[in-house]
Amino acid sequence: MGNKKGGSTVELVWNLVNPIVEGLGLTLWDVRFVKEGAMWYLRIFIDNDKGVGIEDCEAVSRAIDEPLDEQDPIDQNYCLEVSSPGIERELVRPEHFEKFIGADVIVKMIRPLDKIGKEFGGVLKSADKADITVTLPNGDDLTFSKKDTVWVKLDDFNM
Repeated sequence: MGNKKGGSTVELVWNLVNPIVEGLGLTLWDVRFVKEGAMWYLRIFIDNDKGVGIEDCEAVSRAIDEPLDEQDPIDQNYCLEVSSPGIERELVRPEHFEKFIGADVIVKMIRPLDKIGKEFGGVLKSADKADITVTLPNGDDLTFSKKDTVWVKLDDFNM
């Protein structure tokens, strides 16, 4: 999603809010700008090794509200939401995959894989820009393209 100021909306917002979030002792996990029905939502996901509480979400929301208004990186009206990525957090950015090598994950594919189906679990073995390797419960390694996945999430039931 581009805009009048150059670059993607998500990238512009990321660059604007990341230093603010880090200044509050938190980590910016993800930024999403999505349309649901007639409404646009700017979703800021924050994280912390100790967990994220409602106070953290409120502090980030207050801290980024004015800079977002001043910089005005988004053309349309939108609703701002700040939250934690949750226990079953989606791995999106390269650093997410790197941090959770060895963790239990659930993968949902766009199209079913032979003998495995559309959704399966395993242990995240490796990931790079293009591919992900998961060790399946039977011990086999399965490598697939990131672009063929709907999502990869941590499996909170096995953590």
